[in-house]
Amino acid sequence: MKTSAHEKTAGLAKGQFLSVRLLALQNCGVQALYNTIVSLNTANGYFALYNNTTGISNIALGAGAGNGVTTANHVICIGTNFPGENVSNSCYIDSIFGQTSSGGTGVVINSSGKLGTMTSSRRFKEEIKPMERASEALFALKPVTFRYKKGIDPQGTPQFGLLAEDVEAVDPDLVVRDKEGKVNTVRYEAVNAMLLNEFLKEHRKVEEQQVRITELNSRVAKQEALAAQQENSFQSKLAEQDKQIEALTSGLEKVSAHLEVTKSAPQVVSNNL
Repeated sequence: MKTSAHEKTAGLAKGQFLSVRLLALQNCGVQALYNTIVSLNTANGYFALYNNTTGISNIALGAGAGNGVTTANHVICIGTNFPGENVSNSCYIDSIFGQTSSGGTGVVINSSGKLGTMTSSRRFKEEIKPMERASEALFALKPVTFRYKKGIDPQGTPQFGLLAEDVEAVDPDLVVRDKEGKVNTVRYEAVNAMLLNEFLKEHRKVEEQQVRITELNSRVAKQEALAAQQENSFQSKLAEQDKQIEALTSGLEKVSAHLEVTKSAPQVVSNNL
């Protein structure tokens, strides 16, 4: 039985439609949330959140995204074949770690979950004044070494920093609080600015001391030059005095010799009286 051109065209169109349909299903989430038995999860991508079972309020974007999540809640995982981890209240985004953004700035997040960057331009600021002695609060801080609890860092990587509660006791403006107002972390960028202020203060002191040292060295040099001049003058006078003493000594020796000759000469007595 021959197939008409119309039937061939219809068959081709149907095949293309099925291919497009399958591709669309794969892109939108075939097998996504396959093992999930609860609701309130969002998955967009082929096999996204495939291994999730009882976790709720999870979000996975990308084919194979979030497959490391099984029972955790409130996990966000973005990236193709990026599994994330089974840790509640966490966020995982692929293609960021290890990527250099030259000329960029650090990203920060506030207690409301808003991402952003710190701005330093004068046009965003008010009540600007020199820091002066405000940075001296640093001298009361107590740096520590520590390890995060196993639930946060199973590897127990050695850390270096400050305890937010200790910092709060020194200066409440140097800590960040969570939604409940509890102390959460330290504003290390502010600590760095304070360190810079203290460094500049010490640098100015060193410069002032250097000026004084230079002045003292100049005075010492002048005094040494004067002392050398006086020493030369003294030595010159001393040499002159030595010559005078030698001349006097020589004269005395001549007089003494003459006296000795006079004493030793015979006495002649005249009898013609």
